[in-house]
Amino acid sequence: MRELVTYLPSSLFLSRAAMMAMSTSLSLLVRGLSTSAARPAAMVKAPIQVFGVAGRYATALYSAASKEKKLDVVEKELNALQGVIDGNVKLQEIIKNPIISRAEKKSVVLGVLKEQKASPIVTNLVDLLGDNNRLGVVSGVAKNFSDIMSAHRGEVICEVTTAKALDAATMKSLQDALKLFLKKGETLKLNTKVDPALIGGMVVNVGDRFVDMSTASKINRMASLIRQPL
Repeated sequence: MRELVTYLPSSLFLSRAAMMAMSTSLSLLVRGLSTSAARPAAMVKAPIQVFGVAGRYATALYSAASKEKKLDVVEKELNALQGVIDGNVKLQEIIKNPIISRAEKKSVVLGVLKEQKASPIVTNLVDLLGDNNRLGVVSGVAKNFSDIMSAHRGEVICEVTTAKALDAATMKSLQDALKLFLKKGETLKLNTKVDPALIGGMVVNVGDRFVDMSTASKINRMASLIRQPL
């Protein structure tokens, strides 16, 4: 996609020491996730940056899976695990419950992976998350890893939210319009959601860009203007 230039305050940039510390931390994570005997420390750079605790695990997971040529396998298994967690309220409660020990939580989630016959890399991920009492970020790791994989495949993720489901003709027109902004080698990955609160129109998210063309937004703007003193 055509890049937008963003000016950031200098306070947002990491110091060299902080960057080195983060690099060391990621290398240790990669070692923990790797299943090879040598466990090389060199990182495989992810195609995009993702942030936060979940982002660090997802980045390390990408590096480990890339080295072992298991990227697609890991993505599939991670999404499957997330699907089980999303569909099981009891499992969600176990993960969130502060009274249940981290060892017990880890054992339960590892049991899910055993049933799914998950690869050692994903098993190692859950093992690390469990030991660090971070099983609650599985959803974030899965989301960040999916974003990294989309970038790896040259996909541009576009999320479109509408007041009601789009018909086939409108969907095709929207896809054709969005494809005009793609760079060579990029493909469009369109995700759609329905939110009746929008009333009409749509909200479009493409990368770091956000366009609100909803009826609700227009009404709110008009209401704001009306409330302003003459």
